[in-house]
Amino acid sequence: MSARSWQRKGVGRKADSLFAIMAALSGVLILLVLAYMVISTTATALPVFGSQGISFIAGSEWSPSNGQFGILAFIYGTVVTSVIALVIAVPLSLGVSLFLTEYSPRRLRGIIGYAVDLLAAVPSVIYGLWGVFILLPLFLQPTADFLSDNLGFIPIFKGPASGLSYFGAGVILAIMITPIITSLCREVFDTVPNADRQAAYALGATKWEMIRQAVLPRGRAGVVGATMLGLGRALGETIAVALLIGSSVKVDTSVLSPGYSMAAVIANQFQEATGDHIRALVGIGVVLFGLTIIINMGARALVWRFNRV
Repeated sequence: MSARSWQRKGVGRKADSLFAIMAALSGVLILLVLAYMVISTTATALPVFGSQGISFIAGSEWSPSNGQFGILAFIYGTVVTSVIALVIAVPLSLGVSLFLTEYSPRRLRGIIGYAVDLLAAVPSVIYGLWGVFILLPLFLQPTADFLSDNLGFIPIFKGPASGLSYFGAGVILAIMITPIITSLCREVFDTVPNADRQAAYALGATKWEMIRQAVLPRGRAGVVGATMLGLGRALGETIAVALLIGSSVKVDTSVLSPGYSMAAVIANQFQEATGDHIRALVGIGVVLFGLTIIINMGARALVWRFNRV
């Protein structure tokens, strides 16, 4: 082997070592940033955690002027709006993704797929403003009135109805996360081998039977992962929810009543907050972060379980 070849080999080894070191440092940097974020925010909120105790999470009274910081209403609002969003978005996303992968002509598939990807990139403030000025008077308020008038005997639809409510925030969240879940589910269904589809047809299956027996079982883990990613987006959404949830600090069982979410209350009150009020808002952020971590861990466990089935 010539001297030049040995020299090139030495340079290649040094480049590999340098790249490995840079990759390792990048990974360590991410962990350090995450650790610093968790430690610093928790340290800021610690005095409020200490003074309020379990009532910070379990209490429903939020009165900064009186030193009362119970965030149960905000946790409740976050969970309710996210559940409403998932109930609407998941079936719709599955339908659109199955249409694109199994029924749609190739040319139409490209057009609709591009539109879905474009909707996923729209800023949340645009969704929020569209929801307030267009969706609220044309759909949210009439639908809330209809549900209250016809299904008001059910506690979750009890009036008085308001378009600015858990329901309104949940609908706008559903519209926001549907493109995300749809795009991911479409990619999952595209990975199902055509041999599985052809095998189902060879056994006499109809189109729907093929989808139910070959496509959906193969894509269960991916669908769960896509749903959890959509849920993560719904939990942390701020501006659109703040514009449409109604900003009430009370817990109400009716989805047609105004409420508050954790992200929305931080955005609305942080600028004017001082002292313990700021620490309480940072504490809400810590709780939201913890809730997101728990959901992500649960999602990973579900995906792992479905992959083993």
